[in-house]
Amino acid sequence: MDVLFEKGKEVIRTLLPVVILVLLLTLTIVDVQTDIFIRFIIGSVMLLVGLSIFLWGIDLSMNAIGELMAGEVATSKRLIKILILGFLLGFLITVAEPDLLILGSQIETASGHSLGALFIVYVVSTGVGLTVAFGLLRLLRGKPRFNVFMAIIYAIILVMAIFVSEEFLAIAVDASGATTGALTTPFALALTLGLSTIKGGKDAEENAFGLVGVMSAGPILAILFMSIVTGQKHIYSAPDAFIPAVGVIAPILKTLPVTFIDSLLALIPIATLFFILNIAKFRVSKAKLLSIIGGLFLTLTGLVLFLGGVHSGFLDMGRIIGSQVALFDQRLLIAVGFVLGMIVVLMEPAVHVLGQQIEEVTGGHIPVRLIRITLSIGVAIAIALSMVRIVFPSVHLWYFLIPGFIIAVILSFFSDPVFVGIAYDAGGVASGPMTATFVLAFAQGAASVIPTADVMSDGFGVIALVAMAPVLSLNLLGTFFKRKVEAAQREERAPAVEPATLPISEQVCLFVDVARGDGDEVVRVARESGAQGATILHGRGGEIDQAFRFPLLGVEVLPERELILLVLTGSVAVAVAEALRAHPELKARLHRAPAKALMKDYNTEE
Repeated sequence: MDVLFEKGKEVIRTLLPVVILVLLLTLTIVDVQTDIFIRFIIGSVMLLVGLSIFLWGIDLSMNAIGELMAGEVATSKRLIKILILGFLLGFLITVAEPDLLILGSQIETASGHSLGALFIVYVVSTGVGLTVAFGLLRLLRGKPRFNVFMAIIYAIILVMAIFVSEEFLAIAVDASGATTGALTTPFALALTLGLSTIKGGKDAEENAFGLVGVMSAGPILAILFMSIVTGQKHIYSAPDAFIPAVGVIAPILKTLPVTFIDSLLALIPIATLFFILNIAKFRVSKAKLLSIIGGLFLTLTGLVLFLGGVHSGFLDMGRIIGSQVALFDQRLLIAVGFVLGMIVVLMEPAVHVLGQQIEEVTGGHIPVRLIRITLSIGVAIAIALSMVRIVFPSVHLWYFLIPGFIIAVILSFFSDPVFVGIAYDAGGVASGPMTATFVLAFAQGAASVIPTADVMSDGFGVIALVAMAPVLSLNLLGTFFKRKVEAAQREERAPAVEPATLPISEQVCLFVDVARGDGDEVVRVARESGAQGATILHGRGGEIDQAFRFPLLGVEVLPERELILLVLTGSVAVAVAEALRAHPELKARLHRAPAKALMKDYNTEE
């Protein structure tokens, strides 16, 4: 229960600003019916409880399943097996995604029923399967670098975008948000973390992120390809009329069975694949199996409550707020959109999961608070720009979308490698169920009362910009972060040990302190000089490293370090120290201590 309590405190911190914003608007300029307001409050409580339980369940189930799946993929030596496993994983976790089913129905309606919903679902799922397969292959082989891999993918997307309409460009990017749902994203994050841990190496942190970003590219490629092949370019139909639900309890009770079925459908492929592989390969212990089953149950329960609260409490409220703010003052609409984007994105379930993984992988070197602030600002700007599109019809989606992705791809070559994977993953996690319901409803509400706006096309574009914003903002942050870290590393001093003073016969422990990523090179040099092995520890800061603080954000960051421990005889220690001092690229700080000073003999005799 302590875990649930901690999760609850984390969720409250992100939920409270949204509730306060809605309360301020309803007390000032927005007139909301009593039953809708009460449903919003009940929905907020459901969201709080549901998201807390969901995150607890993810820790117990998805992380464990992802780790086991990663082991199966990583131990596959045959190329074709890796590709097949990757494709099946990508296809199965996408084909039953509830958000994708909804999007398929929307596209079917928007295309005048010339494109079937199931056809769209299978096309998108195939696209995800293919990109996941090649993404896993890239991760295991280490080539090409992730930023190069994503640059190639987005170059293909940009070329294909020339041949499709703006409407289908928006739909394509929206589809990427629909496939990175509340269940698929945590699973993909866990799978990537497991693979990077098994593979190890100096790029382990970098490889722990990025698969969600790869998954997000699959639907874009699939929808653009479908539009080009079928010749479908425009949206023909009008949206359904908005009719708010009546009552308090009845709409909630009506929503829960639907969210239960949707959540169950999303969970079944992952759970089924796990149980099949557990019988055939994993054969985990009874205790671990029961823990995973319990975690799956908690995940399902939490997701049902979360989605039930969002759909019954937030959907109507978002639509009403959007329409009434637009009628009150269209300029205020842009400001409210900015504030809404800043706080709503932090309520996405996958954002919490991504934050946990960043904390775990980097050991706090990359502060989660820094990521969330940057993500929040980026999404806030994206939704504000979406409101600009609604207010000013001459402003087109591609004015922001295409240049934004181009700049993001360019920045990825100058950004810290870990940030690149986080940035692309964040693009997927930001466009989750809260954005797809509350924010989308807000945008559609505004578009419905502005004569020059179009509810369908303008609504589709919102999620597209939200998906782009984190990729751009976090790569920008990563570029700044990398420059700061490199500046700190340039201030490092020469090795502190004098090799000639080491006793030749005495066994010593040599401590080598280097920047992140240089540990493997130290071990290689040490082995060439006679060392038998080494232990690499990870940490932050150091005796001369100074923390740097990001302007305006108030977040302090210490450079990440690696500490290599070598137990050597004096003669070998001299050789290792001299080799490290002579290395043209390593900036190592060396310290020594007698090995016997680090050990204690325990007398077992009474």
